Amino acid sequence: MAKKGKDNRVQVILECTEMKESGLPGTSRYITTKNRKNTPGRLELKKYNPILRKYTIHKEIK
Repeated sequence: MAKKGKDNRVQVILECTEMKESGLPGTSRYITTKNRKNTPGRLELKKYNPILRKYTIHKEIK
């Protein structure tokens, strides 16, 4: 049986910060999950941006 109540694991979208600043068209986004209880703040990970062809910081968006 599944647990009732609030789930701790939620899906979040990570978006590239350098793409916003560069003004180039397109976006680099990743979908991942995080544990809401262990990571209450916004998530930041280094992920590959195929448009810029390098690893950049991706931040969680709402």
